Amino acid sequence: MKQLYFEKRFYLSLAAIAALFATGFALPLAFKLAQPALFACLLLTALDILLLFRQERGIFARRELADKLSNGDPNPVEVVVENFYPFRVQVEVIDELPVQFQIRGDSFQLRLPVRGRKAFSYSLRPVERGEYHFGALNVYVSSPLALARRRLQFEQNRMVPVYPSYLQMQKYQLYAISNNLTELGIKKIRRVGHTMEFEHIRESVKGDDYRTINWRATARRAGLMVNQYQDEKSQQVYSIIDMGRVMKLPFDGLRLLDYAINASLVVSSVAVRKQDKAGIITFSNQVNAVLAADRKNTQMQKILELLYNQNTEFQESSFEALLATVGRKIRHRSLLMLYSNFETLSSMKRQLPYLRRLARSHLVVMIFFENTELRALLQSSARKTEEIYVKTVAEKFELEKRQIVKELARYGIHSILAAPQDLTVSTINKYLELKARGFI
Repeated sequence: MKQLYFEKRFYLSLAAIAALFATGFALPLAFKLAQPALFACLLLTALDILLLFRQERGIFARRELADKLSNGDPNPVEVVVENFYPFRVQVEVIDELPVQFQIRGDSFQLRLPVRGRKAFSYSLRPVERGEYHFGALNVYVSSPLALARRRLQFEQNRMVPVYPSYLQMQKYQLYAISNNLTELGIKKIRRVGHTMEFEHIRESVKGDDYRTINWRATARRAGLMVNQYQDEKSQQVYSIIDMGRVMKLPFDGLRLLDYAINASLVVSSVAVRKQDKAGIITFSNQVNAVLAADRKNTQMQKILELLYNQNTEFQESSFEALLATVGRKIRHRSLLMLYSNFETLSSMKRQLPYLRRLARSHLVVMIFFENTELRALLQSSARKTEEIYVKTVAEKFELEKRQIVKELARYGIHSILAAPQDLTVSTINKYLELKARGFI
């Protein structure tokens, strides 16, 4: 598609010529100057149009991005523009972005030399899963005369799905493989006892636990030898995600549900890398999906696809339905990492009977969210009576969150209370701690 536009310089030239014609009523010399000026302006404009349109493929542009986008993460998009004109050009690029981003009017200015090529990039941060439709890539090109402008549209209409945060998953996978999870702020856990599997005997190095010394091997080798242990494998780790109304609250553009989905994807990936079996259960007013725990090579792709396709109307969650499903589907003792949210102690106590029954057969970790708005309010100073009252109420809600943790601990239920942005690291920390202490 070709379209012609006139530049600002063209309209300013016509305005100046019109002023000369108007002045010609009083000064005949101005009228004589206006006539050749008009002729020259029209001639140069015609020449500019000819330069821009005589070459069918004067400009080429393409958009390069991944086959899928990662939810909640900056996703790079690169645009490459090539100039095939025999003269330098000024280019303005406008990319038609998916409606979900609500970005309009953003443009990029480039100056391309003869037969030159340039690229620029920008990033997009989606905040919800689903299909995102990109439109055309619009390129407006001007010659050095800058009187006319040609628009070229490159039909790159394309649907790109937005998946749960696979970029986070890949990042943590690399650290899990290299055993460098501590570099991301994940703490080292002191191992208690020897509930781990024996791997091999090796020479002792500084810092080894003296309880791992193998005295028989030491006597044979005349050097200090120790037993090397590894974590027990093939434990079942289920991420259970509450998709009810309590997970609809937004934080930094994402809903709490999406933070839970992203964290469960990463934890499942780390668990599989640690040779454990990872599974997923989602529920709201009923159980929506159950993926049995496994550690096959295809398991993470199944988890990714399942989480991508989860939709919810944010109804009241049924922990009773969850309890019944877990009882039927999970026969062996497993680690259940349950993502939900409780704002008050009374709301947690309504679900406590079901949580206690789950904890009889499984190791349950209740994961819920800190209210970051309350934290900011508590850190501010109160000067007026109204501000003091509001801060007092905020302290009450903050205290209830801490009471929920203590109440759960009374019945042997572990808990994680974390800000949404810290959820992934806190959850991995808990998984590694429970594994190191031999609880699973």
